[in-house]
Amino acid sequence: MELRHLGRTGLRVSRIGLGTLTWGRDTSEHDAAEQLKTFWEAGGTLVDTADVYADGGAEYLLGQLMEELVPRRDLVIATKSGSVPDPDRRFDGSRGHLLSALDASLERLGTDHVDLWQIHAFDPWTPVEETLQAVDIAVSSGRARYAGVSNFSGWQLAKAATWQLAAPGIRTRLAGTQMEYSLLQRGIEREVLPAALDLGIGVLPSSPLGRGVLTGKYRHATPADSRGASESLAPFVAPYLDETAGRVVDAVATAADGLATTSLKVALAWVRDRPGVTAPIVGARTAQQLRAALSVEALTLPDEICQALDDVSAPVHRYPDQDWSTL
Repeated sequence: MELRHLGRTGLRVSRIGLGTLTWGRDTSEHDAAEQLKTFWEAGGTLVDTADVYADGGAEYLLGQLMEELVPRRDLVIATKSGSVPDPDRRFDGSRGHLLSALDASLERLGTDHVDLWQIHAFDPWTPVEETLQAVDIAVSSGRARYAGVSNFSGWQLAKAATWQLAAPGIRTRLAGTQMEYSLLQRGIEREVLPAALDLGIGVLPSSPLGRGVLTGKYRHATPADSRGASESLAPFVAPYLDETAGRVVDAVATAADGLATTSLKVALAWVRDRPGVTAPIVGARTAQQLRAALSVEALTLPDEICQALDDVSAPVHRYPDQDWSTL
């Protein structure tokens, strides 16, 4: 699999990443092992997890599999800290919480460092410089090799990155930002993506298949074994089952028919090759589904197909987001 640099850093990762959101909860140890082995054998390196996935179960399971199945040195392990199970405060970006959470993640993963440590979300109750001090401590102590953020808006990303860049060689520059991005969710193109491109921060799209909807599986009905039929995940899928999304899904299916390929590959290739994107994070239910996603490596969409998909899924840009140079 082709490798790409994460942002303006020396860290190289596979241009498709493996997500572990459901590991230890909906994905069994056997299925997770099959997925990891399939991913590794295909040349994949980037594996993304978080301390809140299955309440730490995903990290623990990944740690067990690295010990028994896939060499740690062959993987780029990314995890996230900052989410907390508190209805009154969903995110805790305090230095104390973040460093304690990282230590707990390392113990579950069975490793002395993660390759990419990401702040899971912006905490409005903690000064951003305190959050970023935790990043610097994590990297300087060797517990993390690189750092990034997740779910930061455009101004939050720019503020954090600028703070780090204000003291080059002392503060750790942000390598990546993980955000939801697909043909059904192009919101990051308004401010986050332009900021990331300007600052040299790589984008790691989550849910690149529109929470599974872009595969076309929901075009006519909801499969009984799908996320949309799951009590816990149905609300996650529902926002992308409206009429507007249906037009995009139909366009992807038309493109797939014309290219003699699948909707999954078309949708994934589109987001993989967007400017600023380093590696979409793909979460699969089975190893067979993962193989289907990994086979996108051989596909590059023709320019006219990309343009048609851009047009049918184009978000509305109004003041102050539109490109004033075109007026």
